Amino acid sequence: MAIPTLVGGETLAECVRSVVAQTYADREIVVVDNSGQGLAAALPDVREHARVIENRDNKGFGAAVNQAFRTSDSPFLAVMNDDAVAHSAWLETMVRAVKARYEIGMCAPQMRLYGTNVLDSAGMLLCADGSSKQRGHLESPTEYARATDVLFPSGCAALYKRAMLDEIGLFDEDLFLYCEDTDLGLRARWAMWECAYVPDAVVEHRYSHSSGQASALKAWYVERNRLRVAVKNLPWPMLALAPFHSAARYFWHAVYMTRGSGKAGKFSESGARALQLPWIVLRANLHVLASLPRLLSQRREVRRHSRMKPKQYARLLKSHSISARQVAAL
Repeated sequence: MAIPTLVGGETLAECVRSVVAQTYADREIVVVDNSGQGLAAALPDVREHARVIENRDNKGFGAAVNQAFRTSDSPFLAVMNDDAVAHSAWLETMVRAVKARYEIGMCAPQMRLYGTNVLDSAGMLLCADGSSKQRGHLESPTEYARATDVLFPSGCAALYKRAMLDEIGLFDEDLFLYCEDTDLGLRARWAMWECAYVPDAVVEHRYSHSSGQASALKAWYVERNRLRVAVKNLPWPMLALAPFHSAARYFWHAVYMTRGSGKAGKFSESGARALQLPWIVLRANLHVLASLPRLLSQRREVRRHSRMKPKQYARLLKSHSISARQVAAL
């Protein structure tokens, strides 16, 4: 169990206590402290129940999780945000689900917003421009009470099979923050690994506790990494059309900003200036152009592990899709 942390504090302590209380006892807790200040080891609950890896500076989410994974030989590897709290049967239920069939390489729990009966996610969906969004976000958990196949899990709380990670690799450390789960999930699907949604495995999540729900920092990483993930993973015909879907998403962001709703509306409410968004988009595109040789090399590596035809993959993505308007609205 890998728990990266940047801020430590009571949220991390509560997260660790929830893992200690799991009905599945055969697990190790590894807290990776990116604070550079020893914040995790200062907490009694963490010192008593977890092994702590301390970094001198912030290595990013993916690198922190990878550090923990590389120190383990467990057949199943779980990840949880430090602002999430798991119900007691969470781990046991997901391990049982991932053992059901060899092809299941990932498990997505039912994730609720902390202290509510409202969904954060029931697995993830993908827009045609590479933007990912939580399935069932802000809906009732009762609408998502059936176990089913989903595209991939949110990295906030997920279970991965080591056999899958040994084949396709770990999280992309170049992404640093946000979209690592999207990239890993899409790479896994190219290799024909499946993802099980397990509604009886419940986690509560304090949404964007560390970096803010709609900050300029989050907007930059999400847009930059969305482009990187698209170049690496989308079939060529989809990648060619992605800019048009992005244009539609930007249009709806502008519409919702004028209404004070959606992610763009929350961005303005946070005190950030609306004119920052076009600049963030431009910077993200310039960054990806500069990174294109490396991204195309990574794209070839993804295809090397692929057991799925591009047309088949495109149909899979379409069956787990979300529109540009819905992305902007949520």
